[in-house]
Amino acid sequence: MKLAVEEAQKSANEGGIPIGAVLVKNDKLISSGHNKRVQLDNQILHGEIDCLSNAGRIRSFKDTVMYSTLMPCYMCAGAIVQFKIPKIFVGENKNFDGAYEFLKKNNVEVVVLNLKECKEMLSSFINNHEEIWYEDIGKDE
Repeated sequence: MKLAVEEAQKSANEGGIPIGAVLVKNDKLISSGHNKRVQLDNQILHGEIDCLSNAGRIRSFKDTVMYSTLMPCYMCAGAIVQFKIPKIFVGENKNFDGAYEFLKKNNVEVVVLNLKECKEMLSSFINNHEEIWYEDIGKDE
């Protein structure tokens, strides 16, 4: 999870939304990514999607685990389900409850860690950039 938090901080340092993700297979880092919506003007470049994109072609996600600083939205959860990633560790789900039930219903093991660092990083961003946050989650103000 430490690497996912570092990715989130990287996004914040670039002026983006502080959400990061990493993908691990058999205890080996496969890829990492962070939310780049703001930086690259790309609606779908959420942290989990960037991480999956950076992974390149993987024949099977059977033995992978994803770590994300925030509960995935439905778009990211759909990608996790599509590629049959069996487990995700989530830094927090208080700022955004995301697609928890969808993931569970599709046999993804979800472990919510409730990390203070993740909650505070995103909460601070939301307080200072509410309109950008609403864009990210598809919510009208």
